[in-house]
Amino acid sequence: MIDIRSDTVTKPSDEMRDVISRAEVGDDVFGEDPNVNELQITVAKLFGKESALYVPSGTMANQVSINAHTQPGNEVICETGCHLYNYESGAPALLSGVMLRTIDGEMGSITAEQVESNIRPTSYHFAQTTLITLENTHNRAGGTIFPIGQIKEISEVAKKHNIKMHLDGARLMNAVVATGIEAIEWASYFDSVSICLSKGLGAPVGSVVAGTKAFIERAHRYRKTYGGGMRQAGLLAAAGKYALENNVERLADDHTNARTFAESVASLEGINVELDWVQTNIVMIDIDKSFGSATEWVERLAELDVAILTVSPQRLRAVFHLDVSSEESADAAAKFRDVHAISMKKEGDIE
Repeated sequence: MIDIRSDTVTKPSDEMRDVISRAEVGDDVFGEDPNVNELQITVAKLFGKESALYVPSGTMANQVSINAHTQPGNEVICETGCHLYNYESGAPALLSGVMLRTIDGEMGSITAEQVESNIRPTSYHFAQTTLITLENTHNRAGGTIFPIGQIKEISEVAKKHNIKMHLDGARLMNAVVATGIEAIEWASYFDSVSICLSKGLGAPVGSVVAGTKAFIERAHRYRKTYGGGMRQAGLLAAAGKYALENNVERLADDHTNARTFAESVASLEGINVELDWVQTNIVMIDIDKSFGSATEWVERLAELDVAILTVSPQRLRAVFHLDVSSEESADAAAKFRDVHAISMKKEGDIE
């Protein structure tokens, strides 16, 4: 099976498994796990921050960050398609008691002008805007990269209004590899930044959030509140360290495979792929209704040993990662064309 549903399906390589098996461990709740401590130091340095915290998931990384930056009744600005608004089970309201003020972006990006026009007045009539969150790369926009110039302009607005900035950088290293802009530069415009180790980087579990020492102390408390304190977590942290040391530059291969796949299927009748959106490892594919629903395409491709994800009634998502080779990517595209040929015949049937 060629699995292009998500880069979360990656499995540890033999080399990573060997590192896991030899990992020295301790009790992380007591701060005694050496691999967790080393991972946190590594990520803090990567982003140019004072401190960092290892957490079980990207959702927890975002949610402890929101908690640590806000008070109940505050308002958080985010882009309408972002992960924390769409795919985190309403956690900002449930866990932090905050409102989300969404802004419709273009290819997942919003502008400083949009942000400033949506900041609440300081009157006691209104919820107070205390946090701006951005996502880079942007999942629902097909792995698009948030332009760093726009991020800089938004950060200037945030400073002007004394508002904190958080970056959901689950796939930030994809942006680093695609642009050549170092992680520390991207992170410099934010008060906190998270990174996911279990997507394209190939670790089995975990994310890390970084910021000031005071921020991380607050985030650490919320991690405990959410039940995220892990004991001998060094087995997992060792995999995360290995991922950062060995699996960053190879993300370029995933980007190449995504682009090749996208170009292969984009010209098919009834299929729409916005090639401008294919900037990293994700491809969004829109199916004309006359060719069936996205769910039907998932079923047809599964019969040909290709696993792909439906994200809306007529949209498929394909994500390329370290467990999909260039040959497998080409094979997936060929099988997609096979399904398309069958759909063309069915559309042309005369009853």
